[in-house]
Amino acid sequence: MGGTMIIDGRSVQYDKQKNILNVIRDSGINLPTFCYHSELSIYGACRMCSVETSSGKIIASCSESPKDGLEVYTNSPKIRKYRKMILELLLANHDKDCTSCGRTGRCQLQNLAKRYSLNKNRFAQLNHQYYEIDNSSPSIIKNPNKCIKCGDCVRMCAEIQGIGALGFVNRGSDVIIKPAFNRTIAETECVSCGQCLVVCPTGAITIKNETDKAWDALYDSSKRVIFQIAPAVRVALGEEFGKKPGEIATGKIVAILKRLGADDVFDTTLSADLTVIEESNEFLDRYLKSENLPMFTSCCPGWVKFAENKYPELVKNISTCKSPQQMLGTVLREAYKEKDKKDGKETFIISVMPCTAKKAEAARTEFSHDGVREVDLVITTEELATMINEIGIKFDEVEEEAMDMPFGIGSGAGIIFGTTGGVTEAVLRKVLKDKFGKKDCEIIYNNVRGLNSVKEASVTIDGNEINLAVVHGLKNADDLIKKIESGEKKYDLIEIMACTGGCVTGGGQPTPKLITKETRSLRAKGLYNIDKTNSIKNSDDNYIAVNILEGIMKDKRHMLHVHY
Repeated sequence: MGGTMIIDGRSVQYDKQKNILNVIRDSGINLPTFCYHSELSIYGACRMCSVETSSGKIIASCSESPKDGLEVYTNSPKIRKYRKMILELLLANHDKDCTSCGRTGRCQLQNLAKRYSLNKNRFAQLNHQYYEIDNSSPSIIKNPNKCIKCGDCVRMCAEIQGIGALGFVNRGSDVIIKPAFNRTIAETECVSCGQCLVVCPTGAITIKNETDKAWDALYDSSKRVIFQIAPAVRVALGEEFGKKPGEIATGKIVAILKRLGADDVFDTTLSADLTVIEESNEFLDRYLKSENLPMFTSCCPGWVKFAENKYPELVKNISTCKSPQQMLGTVLREAYKEKDKKDGKETFIISVMPCTAKKAEAARTEFSHDGVREVDLVITTEELATMINEIGIKFDEVEEEAMDMPFGIGSGAGIIFGTTGGVTEAVLRKVLKDKFGKKDCEIIYNNVRGLNSVKEASVTIDGNEINLAVVHGLKNADDLIKKIESGEKKYDLIEIMACTGGCVTGGGQPTPKLITKETRSLRAKGLYNIDKTNSIKNSDDNYIAVNILEGIMKDKRHMLHVHY
């Protein structure tokens, strides 16, 4: 039920806002927070969002419901002093080595210190214990010395991903966030999804930066450096240069990589088409034989790792198809094998991915042969932005260039792999294009689009009903699997993405202060817009993909598959 509040002397109406903080923000006031995220439980620890009531009481606006007639002040002398003191205390207990921090310039603590003009601190630097930096993960780095104990990472890992790799250890001033029993991140059930770093307001959890390895390869004349670009990267990179979420930057990315020294730039969308073709054939084969159903998609390495950790009995149900990243790596190794011998060069493959888990995937033993990895290096969208800034390229002034041939063409179906529901829609397009008219197909596809945590669809082919589910967020996946095991739900094909919204909000994407539903929707819309203008809609209409399967991979299609 709605009502009216008095905020800084102004009457403000509210309706469905669940707390005072949202009422204040909706009224045009950017109240600061560290520990508040709309999709996580209310924690109320940082107190930065505190306001003063007309009775002089200080309350945390994130944990209080709006009340009709309530009068609050967001910047009274008491609140301003209170808020600045919180910042001073945090800074006094913080590793202030900002120049070498991976979050410098994007750190919420740094930004708020500047916003509140904290040019000096009344409190001396505390001689707190130095904690060892955890560099064990192939995807992220955890630096406890930069942690402000907001708990965002703990709640994200437990509430959204259902993993609980991180928790609070010790009590009082000795509290620290880390895995239990003094383990490293690598010793936990962490799936490398990177969603903890997405919500971290400081540099306590950051991407494992491997741009130096990329530069070394680019400077090495004995290497042929090939980049592949994932679909979701092109609708998010621009945010690092002042663009809105969803703005398409494909041509600029290609041109920039060429200026960085890339020999060739190819599109992971092509190998997404290969995945669709192989996965659709595999699904129909399993369905007709009633073997290892439901079949789960395999393109998300975070989900694959989650299944290995928690549901090892379901690994046989995961599609044997390699992810698009690894498929293209396999194809490129075959395509350049003879050329490398002739030219006396070594092909070095770099993936630009929206996902930190892709780093862990590329490092798996299943994707190395005779000591050679299918993908040599994975850098994230943020790491590419770092390289662009380092070399001083003006993003707005770059003239667009096209992908290189022959591996630079992908279908619309391959493009939408980057958002939740995209893999399922791509498979549906292939399976149903000869069974239904365009109108009916659009109705079916709409069932798997959008940001609902679980989406369901049913299609009938030759009298057989096929039940599908689309899930994003590993906690949602866990809940769905439990329903399947109990017999409450029954599906034939299930798409699972670890990150909420799919790859468009992967752990390697630009991280605004808050990843909102609007951000996810705009990035997804960008991919759907590319799909709309793409003349190739279905994966098996991509003649390059078909030629690969009938040409260089004709007798080697088994190499596009993997058994975990």
